[in-house]
Amino acid sequence: MLILFVIFSALVGIQLIYLIVFLVAISKKRTATQTERLPVSIIICAHDEEENLKELIPELLAQDYPEFEIVVVDDRSNDTTFDWLLEETSKDHRLRMVHVNRTPPHVNGKKYGITLGIKAAKYEWILLTDADCRPLTKQWIASMSAQFNESTSFVLGTSPYVKVPGLLNAFIRFETLLTALQYISFASLGNPYMGVGRNMAYRKSMFLQKKGFNNFLNVTGGDDDLFVNQHATGKNTKVVIGEESLIYSLPETTWSSFFRQKTRHLSVGKLYRFGHRFLLGLFTLTWLLTWFGGIPLAFVPEFTYLVVGALLFRMLFLVMVANMAAKRFGVRFEVWLVPLLDFIYAFYYLVTGLMALVSKKVRWKN
Repeated sequence: MLILFVIFSALVGIQLIYLIVFLVAISKKRTATQTERLPVSIIICAHDEEENLKELIPELLAQDYPEFEIVVVDDRSNDTTFDWLLEETSKDHRLRMVHVNRTPPHVNGKKYGITLGIKAAKYEWILLTDADCRPLTKQWIASMSAQFNESTSFVLGTSPYVKVPGLLNAFIRFETLLTALQYISFASLGNPYMGVGRNMAYRKSMFLQKKGFNNFLNVTGGDDDLFVNQHATGKNTKVVIGEESLIYSLPETTWSSFFRQKTRHLSVGKLYRFGHRFLLGLFTLTWLLTWFGGIPLAFVPEFTYLVVGALLFRMLFLVMVANMAAKRFGVRFEVWLVPLLDFIYAFYYLVTGLMALVSKKVRWKN
């Protein structure tokens, strides 16, 4: 039993080291590196998203930024997206449309659509988002573009989910906060491994030079994280956090749809570089084993107080880090729920992780 307690203590220690690293990373001061406002092309790939586009496009056109365009890729929509966009593009020269009738065999539809949108873009800097997203302020473009400079190829932002009542929504927002905490922290420390396609920017010339998504065209997903994983470095990547840079997304409304979404995301993670898989895997594995090993060990009388104390200390430290992350990212989060969500997260990752490992086929949209 002593050996098990030593192992448990090591697991808790590793967890605390990760949390301390995250805390240090997000506490770093960030300043704008670009005073000149460079022109930006916003790319949105949309499939049957007319209603969302009707809300998003006016908000983007109202952004406080001198020169930008919006390129909407109508990806084989079955609704009246094409007709609506055709009319709207005649009203404002900043709005343009690329229409996709079909995709080549064995090529993922979203990556094909994004590629066509980027090729059609007029400007060097590409800013990506989705149709179901909404910028929090009119300074979204300005906030992201403030990090554009000669040595930068990637700018990574965060994209939280809209708050609605219910445990599922609280967990989705917690999981999203935790994911952002990880990729923003690693990127801040010079080791970027992913971004979210709802809020990230990169150079058009770099995209074309690297042949875009050519290395993983047949993979569902990866247009954001795999592209970053392959080409982002500590020297060419900047991060942006704070309220002005936020663009909110609409969350899944059922557990089944959420699990499908996360399984798709995690299945792409199998293609990350080995070093990134190791660091992320160690963090997740120690999280799982801390709970699944700590709870049985807590029933051993000679270790009960030590184990319970260690679990509580780790939990309180996680609450503190989550609270700091939410403040730094500019989002509101009910930190009093973290202890419950922390426990649920272990079971969630066990299920989705196993599903992602065995899944062979996932898809973008029909």
